[in-house]
Parts: sequence; C-alpha cells; structure tokens
Amino acid sequence: MSTDSKPIRILTADDHALLRYGLASLIGAEPDMELVAQASTGREAIEQFRLHKPDVTLMDLQMPDMGGIEAIIGIRSEFPNARIIVLTTYSGDVQVTRALKAGARAYILKGRLAGELLETIRAVHAGQRRIPPEVAAELADHAGESGLTERETEVLRLIAAGNANKEIAAQLSLTEETIKSRVSSILAKLGANDRTHAVTIALKRGIIEF
Repeated sequence: MSTDSKPIRILTADDHALLRYGLASLIGAEPDMELVAQASTGREAIEQFRLHKPDVTLMDLQMPDMGGIEAIIGIRSEFPNARIIVLTTYSGDVQVTRALKAGARAYILKGRLAGELLETIRAVHAGQRRIPPEVAAELADHAGESGLTERETEVLRLIAAGNANKEIAAQLSLTEETIKSRVSSILAKLGANDRTHAVTIALKRGIIEF
C-alpha cells in the first residue's frame, strides 16, 4: 500500500466472539486494511454501519435479534452501494440466493476464511463479486427448480419441529387433507422420499433453519 492510499475500512458482524477475534487478527496484520467496528447482532450491524460507513462489511447469516440477510437488506435500503461479504457455514443454494438477492457481493464459507478472506475483501472493495466454486455448483444443481411456496415452507418448519399433519392443520387453521396435499407437494419439489428426508434436504439447502 502506498503512503497516499487509505486502508480498506471494515465492519465485522458475527455473534461468536472468538470468530470476531480471529477476523480482527487477520485484518490487523494487513497494512491496507483497518477494522473500524464490530457487531454481534444484525441490528447492531446496521447501527455500526450508520456510524462508521465502512468500505466492506463481513456479515454472518445466523445471528440473534436479527439475521444477516435482514441486516443486509436494512443496510442496503439506506446505503445502496454498501459492499457486503457473507461469512457462513451454509453452502445451501437457497441461503446463497437469498443473500445475493439481498445485495451481498461475495460469499465465503467459514472453513475457508484463512485462505480466501483477505483476497475476497480486496476483490469486493475493487468492485468484484466472488462465489466459491462449490457454492456456485449448488446454485447450478438447483437452477430452474420450482421453489417451495411460503406456506409450504411454513409446513416444512412445523414438520421439522416434530408436528404430525393433524397438529400442523390445527396450528395453521387448515384441514388435515390440505396439509397432506401440501406435504405431497413438498416431497415432490424436493425429490424427497419421506418427511424426514425432506427436512434433511431443506436444512442442507438452507430452506429452513434450526
């Protein structure tokens, strides 16, 4: 970095203090980067962004109070040019699609931070986009598929929570026959053999979360 250039100002948002410490150490060792703020929730990330207006934000998806995708939407509604990199353990295509639609510029799996983080920060700061090959492959594998409707996703969440069709029907004020029809549609769309298989697929793809 030349003496005239300014360091890349970075905000990190993750609810795990140990990971934030690791990110701070990686960033702190780079002469062309500066950690200007940290957040442990999505809501705090929005507040810190307003205060510091960082060049690049590192955003976890799973956080208490407000998740990363909601935080990305919140930040970009006020700052459309915000450059945000998603850090996550999830490679599921649905999670990736949601993050990219919300405005994320890059997606890094946490297991590969040490090898890819710094290069990705510089690339995103320069206006580029980055998606890991395995994540891009997940997107390609499910391209063109019919997604679950909002109601089908709600039914699937209740299945994952251990509810039988009768219980789901009562909670959603629908008939048991309607729930059976929705379950059949869910299985067909996900290519699942049964309800348990559907939940497993949905968790892997990021359709639902625990």
